Amino acid sequence: MLTTVINDDRNASVDEAPDVSILIVNYNVKDYLRQCLTSIAKSDATYRVQVVVVDNHSIDSSVDDLRPLFPWVTWLALDENVGFGRGNNAGLPLCTGRYLLFLNPDTILGEDTITTMVRYLDSAPSVGLAGCKVLNADGSFQLACRRGFPTPWASFCKLFGLQSLFPTSKLFARYNLTYLSEDETYAVDALIGAFMIGPRHIIESIGGFDPAYFMYGEDLDMCYRIQHKGYHIQYVHTTSIIHFKGESTRRSSMDEVREFYRAMETFAKKHYGRSSFFLGCLRLGISLRSMIERVVRRRRELFTMLVDLAGVNLALMLATAIRFESPFGFPAEAYPLVFFVVPGVVLVALLAVGEYVEHLPGVRRTATGLFVAFFLLASLTYFFKEYAYSRGVVLMTIGLSIAWTMIVRLVWAAYDTWAGRSAIRRVAVVGLVDSAAWIADAFDRADQWSTRCIGFVSVGPMPSTTFHNQPVIGSTEYLEKVIRDNDLSEVILADESMPHDEAMRLMTRCAKYNVRFHLASGYDELVIARIIEDVIGAEPTLKPIPLQAFRNRVVKRMFDVVGALVALLFLVPVITLRRGSAASRIGEWLDVLRGRRSIVGLHPNGRKRDHGKLGITSLAHVGASTSVTPQTIERLNDYYLSRYSLSMDIEILLHHLRLLLRGNKHNT
Repeated sequence: MLTTVINDDRNASVDEAPDVSILIVNYNVKDYLRQCLTSIAKSDATYRVQVVVVDNHSIDSSVDDLRPLFPWVTWLALDENVGFGRGNNAGLPLCTGRYLLFLNPDTILGEDTITTMVRYLDSAPSVGLAGCKVLNADGSFQLACRRGFPTPWASFCKLFGLQSLFPTSKLFARYNLTYLSEDETYAVDALIGAFMIGPRHIIESIGGFDPAYFMYGEDLDMCYRIQHKGYHIQYVHTTSIIHFKGESTRRSSMDEVREFYRAMETFAKKHYGRSSFFLGCLRLGISLRSMIERVVRRRRELFTMLVDLAGVNLALMLATAIRFESPFGFPAEAYPLVFFVVPGVVLVALLAVGEYVEHLPGVRRTATGLFVAFFLLASLTYFFKEYAYSRGVVLMTIGLSIAWTMIVRLVWAAYDTWAGRSAIRRVAVVGLVDSAAWIADAFDRADQWSTRCIGFVSVGPMPSTTFHNQPVIGSTEYLEKVIRDNDLSEVILADESMPHDEAMRLMTRCAKYNVRFHLASGYDELVIARIIEDVIGAEPTLKPIPLQAFRNRVVKRMFDVVGALVALLFLVPVITLRRGSAASRIGEWLDVLRGRRSIVGLHPNGRKRDHGKLGITSLAHVGASTSVTPQTIERLNDYYLSRYSLSMDIEILLHHLRLLLRGNKHNT
């Protein structure tokens, strides 16, 4: 793993060691990282602070853009995404403070947070790790900031929903400790990795984070190991931070549901692995809970798919009634097969155009998919003459299905407009200052219609009723009433004179209204652009990886399975005679069948990536040169991931076979 260390000029000139080393691992959240570093700079200066940022090979130019703005930060740039735990371990040798604070980049510190936590730790030598109160962006309490260990019973209650049903029960709510008050200080089992601070020598004595975890679970594991050294883990309620949870995973190709439960299983194996029965139950629970969460996350798409398929069958019955004067006018042997074949072909066609799995249901894609289904069904009647009852019925079925699916999508669009994801978001900007006016103008310039800036809110008494040609709708002194009376969904805190601690108190006070807050103090175009995207519901603008698309994954898997079967049946004897041992070559093709490798994929000498499998062959394998440099392998692997298509796989495979034949000719 190659790294680049950019020296910290400010820290290098300080004779005394810092009191606190803040260690941040960043991945594609440049805008949030800037806000985080700004909040650190505004913190109470009672204690000396060192900041180390480890960049996990971000593709949003985090280091290049932010390094000039924060010259007092030590930057460590990695050449691959090694995950949260290993990223922190890479930065650990650069930290020299008495205390070490693990901090997420998508957080904002209170001005007193560092001072409060250091004073607490100075007064509590038996504490090995401490955390503070963590708030969500809407001011609500983030449950994960103090937790119990996932013991067999706690895991069972969380996975099977008993904790949600009985949140105040000490028996059932041990994982998230929801039976304890968030406004008291007490010992807990574990903290959230977004904010954990403890004596550096204790953290170094256990070797930092366990690299077996990629993301999630490593904080639990560290707390467990520190407790086993005889120290306490403490939740401290007297200070708080804001955590915009999940931003790094949101801006990557990582499946956070899978990673979370994989980490849970890793922890259980490591610390409770003596009971095979428990591990079996845990795996079952993880599988069920993961499946349920995926269904819940895709509930709209799944519901639409079921409604569409029901509509296809209704359209088929109506078309049959029109043609044969009965909804069951086909011969008896056609039933119930026809009610599975027609919707099945329609479903395959809609999935082929990206409906349900890659995009939200849309009018144009649906119409395209239904036309494809018509041609498939019409073609099938030529091959199965005994089922060619009426192409007119097929045509009417598709026509009626188009009408039905359009109605369904128009209903969804109407719902979104009035109450759903496209409903008008009502926004207020706090502050009667130039930066607030600039933000309001930025909303007016944004190419969107779903957000309306209602007006401004003054900090303290209202000096006037208008500002920047818009109404001043109230004051922060009675912000709750302003939110309620104006039905606000978003509040942007833009006045730099407002301390972060005051902002957090406002957020906590208004948490019951489910209003999302955005801190824009110390604003610039980068932060404001991110806030506007958040408010209007835009997704992060990272280029999607073609191999993530459902269609491409299905096609590639089918290609691998068919190719592996052909190779095992016909090519293995030839390969065995010409090259290598039979066991190793057969093992490679069996790995392809199991889904562990691909026929065409990444070169094994390249760095590990979040997506893509190693291939039996690759772009680097078919290069013209016999000696391919590591840099070339990286570029070719990147090119393959960014430009993947089935035709590229076929072309690479043909090149590979041609090179094998040439090698055979030279050897004869």
